[in-house]
Amino acid sequence: MTNFWTYYVLVLVVIMIVGSTWLLWSTSKKRNSGDTQNSTETTGHVWDGDLSEYNKPLPRWWIILFYLTIVFAIGYLVYYPSAENTQGMANWSSKSEHDAAKAKADEKLQALYARFEGQGIDRIAMDPAALTTGKQIFANNCATCHGSDAGGAKGFPNLSDNIWKFDGTPDGIVTTITGGVNVEGGRSALMPPMAAVLGSEQAVTETAVFVQSLSRLNVDDSLASAGGKLYAGVCAACHGADGKGNQALGAPNLTDKDWMYGSTLEDIKYGINNGRAGQMPAHLPLIGETQVRLAAAYVYSLSQSKKQ
Repeated sequence: MTNFWTYYVLVLVVIMIVGSTWLLWSTSKKRNSGDTQNSTETTGHVWDGDLSEYNKPLPRWWIILFYLTIVFAIGYLVYYPSAENTQGMANWSSKSEHDAAKAKADEKLQALYARFEGQGIDRIAMDPAALTTGKQIFANNCATCHGSDAGGAKGFPNLSDNIWKFDGTPDGIVTTITGGVNVEGGRSALMPPMAAVLGSEQAVTETAVFVQSLSRLNVDDSLASAGGKLYAGVCAACHGADGKGNQALGAPNLTDKDWMYGSTLEDIKYGINNGRAGQMPAHLPLIGETQVRLAAAYVYSLSQSKKQ
């Protein structure tokens, strides 16, 4: 909010307070109609010759209550911040209130997490209390992309199996969560567009069909054979001659049934033509080291129950 809008609102508030005070003062007085007989009873307005409006101001105690609300409003403006960059007589701000509440909550969380500090991920993964906490951390920070069951979605890896794009060891999972993927300081797993390198749409199709054949999908053998030669010259550098991938590069295994972006011919061709560069933010600045380790332990525990 700029200073203009701050003072604009403040001026409106002052106008409302002054206007409310005047309205109360003016309507609380009895109006004299000039009729000496009925001057204290009517407002002087007459309709149809004999219909008069009685002058009945609000009871005095009621008017006093309204005045008290005005006094309260003025006191509130003075005591609490009434403009930007002010803290009022109370020296209060919403930011300081938030910071104090956060510090108190962090202190409680630190006491909860203290028992897990320095423990190995594999050891934490065997502690039911730690896994419950790790699951909550996962639900708050990871489930939006990976799903509440960690089963992933198109473009987001399944974390509940034992198939890893990067190192799936306890320390490897911590590294991925800590630094993120395809962000500064994190892991790198960029696949560049390869259509220009392959040279033609037909070559892209042949390569895609060969990639399908690596995971034993039903394909055209002639297209797969032609694509195998292209694969060996262009793709094998990252994914390996056997298609098993390279975790150091984040290059996925192409021989299993795990397809993060889909296994249809069009899905694979899209990846070859346009490349893939999915991102995962670094979570160390977001949740801190201990929560990273607890989340990693939870993810590790999921994979251990489904080893292939």
